[in-house]
Amino acid sequence: MLWFVPLLQLLAALVIHGVGKRWPGDDRGRAVLTLAGVAIAVATLLLVSVAVTVDWSGTYRWSSRIVLSLGMTSASAVFAIVVPLIAAPIIVYSAYHEASPVSGGGAERPPVGLVALLTAFVGAMELLVLAEDFVTLLIAWELVGACSWALIAHEWQKAGNLRDAAWAFLVTRFGDLGLYIAAAAAFAGTGSFAFADLAQLDGWRLDVFVAGVVLAAAAKSAQVPFSPWLFAAMSGPTPVSALLHAATMVAAGIYLVVRLHAELSAVAWFAPVAITLGLTTALAGGLVACLQGHAKKLLAASTSAQYGLMWLAAGAGFPGVALVHFVTHAFTKAALFLAAGIAERHVGSYSLNAMRLGRLLPGVAAAAMVASLALAGVVPLSAAWSKEQIITAAGHQASWLAVIAAVAGGLSAMYATRFQLLAFGRGRHDRTNTAASRPGHSRAEAISLYLLAAGTLTLSLLWWPGVGNGLADLLAVHFPKTRPWELIVSLLLVALGVGLGFLAVRREVSRQQSETRAGMADWLGLPTLTARGANAVMMFSHGLARFDDRAVDAGIRGSARFGAWLARLGERRGEGAFDGATNQLAKGVDWAGLVARRVHTGQMHHYYTGIAAGLAAILIILSIGALL
Repeated sequence: MLWFVPLLQLLAALVIHGVGKRWPGDDRGRAVLTLAGVAIAVATLLLVSVAVTVDWSGTYRWSSRIVLSLGMTSASAVFAIVVPLIAAPIIVYSAYHEASPVSGGGAERPPVGLVALLTAFVGAMELLVLAEDFVTLLIAWELVGACSWALIAHEWQKAGNLRDAAWAFLVTRFGDLGLYIAAAAAFAGTGSFAFADLAQLDGWRLDVFVAGVVLAAAAKSAQVPFSPWLFAAMSGPTPVSALLHAATMVAAGIYLVVRLHAELSAVAWFAPVAITLGLTTALAGGLVACLQGHAKKLLAASTSAQYGLMWLAAGAGFPGVALVHFVTHAFTKAALFLAAGIAERHVGSYSLNAMRLGRLLPGVAAAAMVASLALAGVVPLSAAWSKEQIITAAGHQASWLAVIAAVAGGLSAMYATRFQLLAFGRGRHDRTNTAASRPGHSRAEAISLYLLAAGTLTLSLLWWPGVGNGLADLLAVHFPKTRPWELIVSLLLVALGVGLGFLAVRREVSRQQSETRAGMADWLGLPTLTARGANAVMMFSHGLARFDDRAVDAGIRGSARFGAWLARLGERRGEGAFDGATNQLAKGVDWAGLVARRVHTGQMHHYYTGIAAGLAAILIILSIGALL
């Protein structure tokens, strides 16, 4: 029965794509598209709820050694519920925010193709989080990657979109090799692809398995040095960015770490590697976000940083904390992306310096403020609770780790403040200027944003006494006990970050950026270094190609010419020589046959004479040998 959860979304995507082309091209078509997408998301949510209650599972025997299986753990249940919850308002937003141009130009139709792809994306993610073996996981992993490429390149007519989609796809595909290596190591060590048999894995195969999982998960969750692919992914439409960052593509990496944490933590080096990756990405991503002037790229850098904090929690031994931070971050980040899309619609640009729409969009600004304050870690909002849990988890490893994690939290406060003030602060636009004359947003877009902001506020109940402990019991996880000094340091750094955010906004009086700051904002120059490395590899490859052309191919061409010369020689003289030799051999065999026939006279005394002569010859030879 559990197969119905992902298959419902995947099959519905095909139906929407096929049938949706016949829907009206006006608001009625958008309403039908919205109802279809939301109904599928709600149905998926209901199926998951039933599956959690009655403990559904699913298996399909592919062969005697390969069995595809689905199951429900606490981690997979949380992800399976959150994904459709986040997807439903994003699909509503997509139906009204985006449009599909009709061939020939002019009128626009509802974005049927985009909604169909988003629905398939959700189905692939559901299959991924429910997988209980590596074959099923790899199928879902590939589907998620293919859907993300198609979604990023959805507006393929725009210059650079196909290139950016390919860049994001290739970087994550490189990381995907790790998952294949991990699956091979698991099968070599246990004879099975099932997660349940991973406990049998040990020795060097376990190290290979963990290394493969870390590579795949780090690339998918945009950890350093893979982080820049998220900037390329910003070429996709706003709803794609919201879903990809909040609950699907990027979330797949941390899900894998949480789901397989027991096996990963069995290797001594996993914890320091995960902590190092997480802290490095949290600090680098926070710094990049603080310098970014592009609204979506700021949020993308923030996504890397926040998932870095989740890696830190998992490395510190608290995967449950990472799980809860995923939930709070999903609602917060989805809301901020939708708010950024609404702001872009009004000013025609994602440049933060072109916005400041607080007076023009007071409702959107208020909803964005809720999400921004949560992202900043301001008490008592939801993401603040999970962030404090991460700092406490880091403190269980070492006090200095808690301080560095708190610094990363301070950077979060700075870039969240900067985003809110630049995008929805007051002072630039009012109801009479040119921004008000651009096409505005619909009520459905605003409602989608409000729903996600309401989810952020609802999750703030985590601060209520006893709720956190109850959640830990429900998920069968362990939360660390907060120490007062860690909370005080963290809150002070949050306040400092908010203050620095205000100061940074006051100083940003020009749209121009220095080359140094632009390089720092573009992932600290990492894409440039990557490009140089890629160019060096390409130069080396071209050198090998020239060597192949001039040396290897020259030898092959010489051998070919020698063979051709031999062929011509054979054609001119070889055939006569071979024919003559064959004829002479035949004559010799014929002559030998005639001689042999003469010997066989049929008279017995001739045979006896031959035998006697042969015996005499043998005796003579033996006598000579004895004398010597």
